[in-house]
Amino acid sequence: MKNILNSTFDTQHQSAPFNSIKTEDYIPAIELEINKTLKEIEVICSNPETPTFQNTLDALDKSGKQLEIISGILFNLNSAETSQELQEVTQLAAPLLTKFQNDIRLNKALFIRIKAIYEQKEELSLTPEQLTLIEKEYKSFVRNGALLSSEDKDKLREIDTESAQLSLLFGNHVLADTQAYELHITDKSQLSGIPETSLNQAQELAVSRDKKGWVFTLDYPSYVPFVTYADDRELRKKMSLAFGKRGFQENENNNEELILKLIKLKKERANLLGYNSHADFVLEERMAESVLLVNNFLDDLSQNALPFAKKEWEQIEDFAKNKLGLEELNKWDTAYVSEKLKQELFDFDEQILKPYFPLENVLNGLFEIVNKLYGLSFKKASNIEGYHKDVTCYEVFNENGLFYALLYTDFHPRPTKKGGAWMTSYRTQNESQRPHISIVCNFSGPTENTPALLTFNEVTTLFHEFGHALHGMLANTKYSGLSGTSVSWDFVELPSQILENWCYQEEALSLFAKHYITGASIPMEYVQKIKNAAQFQQGLQTLRQLSFGYLDLSYHDENVSEIKSVYEHEEKQVSKLQFTPSIKENCMSTAFSHIFQGGYAAGYYSYKWAEVLDADAFELFLQKGIFNEETAQSFKDNILSKGGTEHPMKLYKRFRGAEPDPKALLRRAGLIEN
Repeated sequence: MKNILNSTFDTQHQSAPFNSIKTEDYIPAIELEINKTLKEIEVICSNPETPTFQNTLDALDKSGKQLEIISGILFNLNSAETSQELQEVTQLAAPLLTKFQNDIRLNKALFIRIKAIYEQKEELSLTPEQLTLIEKEYKSFVRNGALLSSEDKDKLREIDTESAQLSLLFGNHVLADTQAYELHITDKSQLSGIPETSLNQAQELAVSRDKKGWVFTLDYPSYVPFVTYADDRELRKKMSLAFGKRGFQENENNNEELILKLIKLKKERANLLGYNSHADFVLEERMAESVLLVNNFLDDLSQNALPFAKKEWEQIEDFAKNKLGLEELNKWDTAYVSEKLKQELFDFDEQILKPYFPLENVLNGLFEIVNKLYGLSFKKASNIEGYHKDVTCYEVFNENGLFYALLYTDFHPRPTKKGGAWMTSYRTQNESQRPHISIVCNFSGPTENTPALLTFNEVTTLFHEFGHALHGMLANTKYSGLSGTSVSWDFVELPSQILENWCYQEEALSLFAKHYITGASIPMEYVQKIKNAAQFQQGLQTLRQLSFGYLDLSYHDENVSEIKSVYEHEEKQVSKLQFTPSIKENCMSTAFSHIFQGGYAAGYYSYKWAEVLDADAFELFLQKGIFNEETAQSFKDNILSKGGTEHPMKLYKRFRGAEPDPKALLRRAGLIEN
């Protein structure tokens, strides 16, 4: 019987036929496509003609497209709609795909052809995109061992295979610990302070689990409101400790040894390729270019933020002591006290905003904003399959009414979905096909009495992920390998982070912030309060992000072999930038999925790096108007549509007219003394 995964999908826009795919289809399909692709590569290598861009690079970029689609479906579903069976399949698929990648990157005949083209690239009259592609491919081969001896190539294969499996296992462990915990409460008096919408969700979750009362979990929409608003300090402590224990308990999900193995493997790989550390290896291909530059960047930000953070912490301590009777603050107190302080300082409780942010309104408003900026329109496609009943698919059309992309949205938590929010793709764009993009979030869901109402933080998260989606949907390059988000890791957050700025603008909010019952627009006094609160505790928030950046780099520098204890190493790195005492039962690293599973190893600093870019870029929108057509067109033409076709600084300067001003971020965050 023919495997549906091994042929072009006979569906509208060749969308993934999720309902027809069986778990047992993946491995046979992957094995078949690997063999097909290796034969395509063999045709390239055995071509007797002199290597040219067309017969080598063009052909290479077009190879393995079905394999890319199959593996994309598998690994995307493992994150968004997983099962024990699917996790087992990904564990089988990971080494197959790693071996396949190595079979290509360590193919001597293919590298000889690419090297020949690379060495004469200046004489070949190539377009900027073609020049970028040949440089990227040549470096990719070298950085994946093409110049190594046979013995070292075999060693590299072993390292890559083991690393891929360990990374998958890391994520599975975090998800397992997250799903294993629940806080079940039957006494309503213990729920003082918790918002009504959170209580309704907790009550419905209890019913779904055949329990009386309320159930809270470690999923963000349940966890964050609990530790922010629950008056019961002991219960906040209980939840906080459970959250901090993920991957750090004496059970089969413990990630400590796994982390030590992963960081040593990464260093071993870097050393094999001639680099002192994994960070040196990674940063060579980033905008930042070196460990020294990144450390200087982090140091400069921390020096600016630290004085503000100290004052903010003193303010929190004074408030906690004098208004709440708390003598000593712990990690389970900070969100709670900060929220109470914000309410007093700004006469502002973020819960009053939620009725103005029903998810459907926010999404439609976002569609309208994107239409004003970039001419895109969105039409719900009820005849295109999703992978879960919560998934909605939209056809996306450009300003000329032509089909431009598919967009899948998946907004609410469930036991089969990992935490957090992300954008991904099921099909990349190239000169002959338009992309299929997906955004996945974990927002508060609807209840029996209310639609899904978002917190303001969830609104900004939606805009953030939609910014990534725009990078994918508006991609307009010739080659898949340079399309959409295939850019330097410290450039990839610019499109996402800049879109968050519209959430703070009255002109944008007026399009979608309307009360779900009355339809009344959000009062302008609330908008002003959002703006006033935007700089609240920015010193502390900045230090928190920087501590993650420092911790990430420390796991990937040349001294990783000296790390014997994950907990002790983390403590040494972050204690200088935190104000609450450490907790022996908790370790952030063991659930730090960004760097141990999500590809951010030696790259977490990029969030702050991209904040500098987005703050500087948005200043131009503020000067010209947030819906200024010329500015939006320039951002679309030079950033969103160009992917990785040229060096990111070239693209940025073409849009902005100059390199980014680091002080733009400090100005926006209020971290410059006036």
